[in-house]
Amino acid sequence: MKRWQADLLLLLAAAVWGFAFVAQRVGMEHVGPFTFNAVRFAIGAAVLAPWALRRRSRGGVAPTGAEGGASGEAAAGSGAVAAPPRAARLLVAPTLMAGGTLAGVLLFLGASFQQVGIVSTTAGKAGFITGLYVVLVPLLGLLWRQRVAGATWLGALLAAGGLYLLSVTGRLTFAPGDLLVLASAVFWALHVLAIGWLSGRLAVLRLACWQYLVCGALSAVVALGGESVTTAALRAALPAILYAGVLSTGLAYTLQVVAQRVARPAPAAIILSLEAVFAALGGGLLLGETLSPRALAGCALMLAGMLLSQAPALRRTR
Repeated sequence: MKRWQADLLLLLAAAVWGFAFVAQRVGMEHVGPFTFNAVRFAIGAAVLAPWALRRRSRGGVAPTGAEGGASGEAAAGSGAVAAPPRAARLLVAPTLMAGGTLAGVLLFLGASFQQVGIVSTTAGKAGFITGLYVVLVPLLGLLWRQRVAGATWLGALLAAGGLYLLSVTGRLTFAPGDLLVLASAVFWALHVLAIGWLSGRLAVLRLACWQYLVCGALSAVVALGGESVTTAALRAALPAILYAGVLSTGLAYTLQVVAQRVARPAPAAIILSLEAVFAALGGGLLLGETLSPRALAGCALMLAGMLLSQAPALRRTR
């Protein structure tokens, strides 16, 4: 595969993840947020399972969109060798269970805050606010005494200014939904850091499959405890859930793993950050959502901050 072909696959994954925000909004008209996530991640695990059992991929991680992971999972420079005959046993190996559980809990927190928050905000705004995890990842790296470049700090300031224009009202308060989605961005960033540490030690597709199972199970427990679920509601939400489960969670993640065997991590992260643009585009085309000039200016600043935050890694790649 040539590099431009890998970039096209990454752009396709970003588009799938961006339009997934529309699917989440539509699905929430029929079922609760935890029911949606429970079914969605169960489907995602089922889609990935055949690949996880047949292939053994290892590699690093580049930051991705919330929907990649829905969440935030990526493998850079993955390789593949034949899996051992008893591949199914590897899905319950102790180290995989521990790592997958940690990643699954973080994924559950990120997806839950995002799904609940998207009820009271637009798909476009949710996409841009979620994308802030691209800026938060290097900043949270300070906790591990990682050096943060000046461009990253400038990107963070631009993104913060954009967030102010996009979400803060005249009374200097956040809209509730935007605040919840912002909280989800923090957990997506923590999830990316966790996956970055785990992916060098575990097979990434099996890790992804296990974390989806954990996230789906936790979502199901909360849904059964506090949400009413009917067959009619599930049937009405099924198209949106299938999009989020099959295309966003299963297919797009696989496309990313395949593409990042060739694509370099920093440029890949920049391409994948465009999911915010696709989220705004999908919200406008399919849901009739509109953004004020002030909000559009905020989106532009946030996107600029996201891209600038990747400049140091891009220079190192070159």
